[in-house]
Amino acid sequence: MDGSLALTGPARSTRCAWSTRTGRIAEGRRFRQDEAGLRALCARLVRLQVRLVALERPDGLLIERLLDASLPVVAVHPNQVKPSQPRYSVAGGKSDVFDSFVLAELARTDSHRFRVLVPDSDRTKALRAATRAREIGLANQLRDQLGCFWPGATKVFWPVDSAITLAFLRRYPSPIDARGLGEQRLAAFLTRHGYTGRKPARELLGRLRSGAEGRADVLEMAARRQIVLALVSALEPIVARISELTIEIRHAIEAHPDGLTFRSLVDQNSWLCAATMLAEIGDCRERYPNYRALAADAGQAPVAVESGKSKQAKFRWACDHRLRDAFDTLSDASRRHNPWATDIYDRARARGASNAHAARILGRASCKIIWRLWHDHDTYDPARHTARQRLISSRAA
Repeated sequence: MDGSLALTGPARSTRCAWSTRTGRIAEGRRFRQDEAGLRALCARLVRLQVRLVALERPDGLLIERLLDASLPVVAVHPNQVKPSQPRYSVAGGKSDVFDSFVLAELARTDSHRFRVLVPDSDRTKALRAATRAREIGLANQLRDQLGCFWPGATKVFWPVDSAITLAFLRRYPSPIDARGLGEQRLAAFLTRHGYTGRKPARELLGRLRSGAEGRADVLEMAARRQIVLALVSALEPIVARISELTIEIRHAIEAHPDGLTFRSLVDQNSWLCAATMLAEIGDCRERYPNYRALAADAGQAPVAVESGKSKQAKFRWACDHRLRDAFDTLSDASRRHNPWATDIYDRARARGASNAHAARILGRASCKIIWRLWHDHDTYDPARHTARQRLISSRAA
């Protein structure tokens, strides 16, 4: 069958629409997303010799099964699908049937604009699963609770789901509990819990007291105190298990063929950032044909908006947020020890850029280096970084 297929629908079933070369729906049916349904779907597609499969997400079990069946798959972003719907209907209705039809038509008429998905290696998939498993939703709830009545507690240590933060909140779950906390008592607490940070007790206490004062009354304070203790109790065993998972991630990136490339970009304390970057970028070089594609996917490149004489650069919301966070971490670390990175960041700040904007400017410049090293299977060597050496020479002169 010379045509395209689109898949859409709820989690328990998948709506399929086959589109022929003329745009006519040749067949439309649902498959349950269980083992029997997935087997039947893949077998049906292979028998029909479907030329292209279009979906609205780039990963997941369904994607893996389609790729295992040697079916070409393209991921069409929802932001690309929604503006295309008025091309086929002006009524403004929405259904799985119509959505799958629009996807099939986009795959049929605009397939040259979408990149066919190429599966990553098993090592990369395992590393991606491990790095994403470190994300804890309960930590956001704890942060939100503290923000409502005790914002200063979120600033003492970072992150809020670290072992030292949880120990602090178990001992001081509310401002009332920390009312008699002084510099000496905090220093004793840090020693007792093996605090490995480099910040003195005086600075940490200043962070705690610099936060805004909450206006919770006695009853609300007592309720929120119990919520904080409950969240801490729930997070402590998870954080302990994640510490073990972190060790496994370190071993995984050391054994990965591209691990040395990304580890060379960071210092010894930022290897988790390198693991996240490798997991999100993957090992398929065709996925990013140039560094601009990598910068866009990582959220380091702005979106250009131009109309007549008006030209604007807007923040890029549609990107891989995990990869953007990793680039932010890389920029923050590199500007503290790499003269080249420091120069780019400082010049951006001198032009009036905010801290976050300057970090993205540095991240976009770093994309050129990372993309080149990744494609060449090479490692970062400061002595071979021409721009860095040129900057050092000019300063020495």
